[in-house]
Amino acid sequence: MKTVIYQIFTRLFGNQNTTRKEWGTLAKNGSGKLNDIDSKVLKRIKDMGVTHVWYTGVIRHASVTNYSRYGIPRQHPDVVKGIAGSPYAICDYYDIDPDLATNVKKRMGEWEALIERTHKAGLKVVMDFVPNHVAREYYSIAKPEDVKDLGEDDNQGWHFSAQNNFYYCWGQPLDLTEFRPEQTYRENPAKATGNDRFSNRPTCNDWYETVKLNYGIDYCDAGGRSEHFDPIPDTWNKMTDILLFWAKKGVDAFRCDMAEMVPSAFWAWATDKVKFRYPEIQFIGEVYNPQQYRNYLGAGFDLLYDKVGMYDCLRDVICGHRPASAITYEWQATDDIRQHMLYFLENHDEQRVASDFFAGDARKGIPGMMVSAWLHQNPLMIYCGQEYGERGMDKEGFSGVDGRTTIFDYWCVDTIRRGFYHRRKLTADEKSLEQQYRQIVNLAQREKAIREGQFYDLMYAQSVCFDRQHVYAFLRKAGKDSLLILVNFGEEPSRVSVNIPKHAVDFLELPTGDLLARELLTGEDRFLELTPDVDFPLTVPALGATVLKF
Repeated sequence: MKTVIYQIFTRLFGNQNTTRKEWGTLAKNGSGKLNDIDSKVLKRIKDMGVTHVWYTGVIRHASVTNYSRYGIPRQHPDVVKGIAGSPYAICDYYDIDPDLATNVKKRMGEWEALIERTHKAGLKVVMDFVPNHVAREYYSIAKPEDVKDLGEDDNQGWHFSAQNNFYYCWGQPLDLTEFRPEQTYRENPAKATGNDRFSNRPTCNDWYETVKLNYGIDYCDAGGRSEHFDPIPDTWNKMTDILLFWAKKGVDAFRCDMAEMVPSAFWAWATDKVKFRYPEIQFIGEVYNPQQYRNYLGAGFDLLYDKVGMYDCLRDVICGHRPASAITYEWQATDDIRQHMLYFLENHDEQRVASDFFAGDARKGIPGMMVSAWLHQNPLMIYCGQEYGERGMDKEGFSGVDGRTTIFDYWCVDTIRRGFYHRRKLTADEKSLEQQYRQIVNLAQREKAIREGQFYDLMYAQSVCFDRQHVYAFLRKAGKDSLLILVNFGEEPSRVSVNIPKHAVDFLELPTGDLLARELLTGEDRFLELTPDVDFPLTVPALGATVLKF
């Protein structure tokens, strides 16, 4: 099977409270629950061709909401973004977020039940691991008895020590008054901020709600960055224990937030230990520097985000800023590691395709989705609501109107609510878009040539008359099955003359002459006259594709 990850932002996903008050509290706006993701929901996701579900924001994180009656420490609002808070400001690595629980006291049991339910649906579970930073008021109430808390044994008189879990701005209290004039939160000495801000005065644009974890790198010594990995830093042991804790509960993969901000030496050490006990477990890395891709794959990662390459390119092609032919360069840049590169058009960090900040129309993303799903053996990711054309244009509160679905606020995403819980209220356009997504992903799963076959880029062989601005052409081949695929990013049908060069015929051992081909998207049969190095005409539908199997 081709790995297809469906990302669920768990707090929003099952929320059917339509109050949608800006800056609304939990009591006013509500929250989705783990129990909302039932077997019926999971079957719908599975039927799309999905193999993995990434449950985002499951671990307990900083929030303004008061759960102190359950023995859960309150978080100071000065160091929380939004009302609900960021799921990447973890305040207890061993706990489940209470917002997601139907019964707060049994929140861990509800998470374990969802893992079991997901596995019964034939899907694998992906969970966030946030290794670079934690909430400012991190304090674990759920850790095993023999585990010492992060920072518990730190010497706060040292700016840096390899055995400290945090970095300290000794002698200086945290100062947020630039954007919190009435600051009442106290932290002395200040801890370094999560985005490598080694100062007691982070700005509003910093990750001020988080503190940086110390993996044995001194960022402020005379050389600028020195490594202290022998003996093994205390943080390495504590973070590996956290991975093992969740792996034991049946988690199949970890999506590792900002993985490249943590030294690859730690990953090599930790993944080796986790995979020794759980050989099938996978690590998915959020790595944005292409120069580091192979380094982190060598350190035990199975999949890496292809953001600055393929995502940025497809976005530009969709928006008309680059020609479709530019796709060639992007796959070539990672050709040796293509099976590890995770393609996507949306996730919680990126703007929605249908937003005014991206394409303004979800249909314009369909060609990008086709290329992402069919180009190579690469894994694929879909963000919940993408298949219904969610626009991300709500003004939720802290998030504001930015083309993204909020991760900081309590909210109901109406397209998801209707798509999974009130399907009769879906519009005709939403149903059509969903059907296209299902067709695209299931075709990738069904056709061996796409799932695991060879690839051949045809763009170099096309004449100057070929519509390189809008149409991208390639071949896939497995066994006796060959696919000719042309994807049209244009809003009008494109009549093109296609050339399949002799090199492609020889390399893929393609049949030639008069061939009976089936158009896989329409089910129509047609005759194809394939002569090497001789053009033949084809029409590619607007914002769509022609997929000929012969």
